[in-house]
Amino acid sequence: MTIDDVDGDGTPTNPWKLRTPPGTSSFEAYRAPDADPPALVVQVGTTQLRYHLSCIEDLHAMLVGKGDWMPLGNADEQKPAAEGTVEAWGRSDANPVGGWYGLKKGLRGRFASYVPPVLEALGLAEVEHGARNNRMRAI
Repeated sequence: MTIDDVDGDGTPTNPWKLRTPPGTSSFEAYRAPDADPPALVVQVGTTQLRYHLSCIEDLHAMLVGKGDWMPLGNADEQKPAAEGTVEAWGRSDANPVGGWYGLKKGLRGRFASYVPPVLEALGLAEVEHGARNNRMRAI
């Protein structure tokens, strides 16, 4: 998938229309650079999640450095993330923001459900779309 295959342009008035990696849920996402802090906003039904906007570039850079496939490891905030997964990296004290990319307590998880499709749409990553155990890698 590339940005040409995705509806929307990633703005609040014309968000990207995306699907989670297994393809089971649809959501919208857009960049909000003027938010405090700047955010990647994800709208899932009536629920809005926000992640540090830098997650796009930071995740891509980490994947480039890794140079191989990485499991997604989706998990809600209240559940532990499996080590070595994108979800665990999105919560790690060792990532560039020093912890959770999610901005609102209670809605900080599911990083690996919503951010990888954004990178894929931007042409920065390849994401698998199986029923379970999906992975991603940088392009």
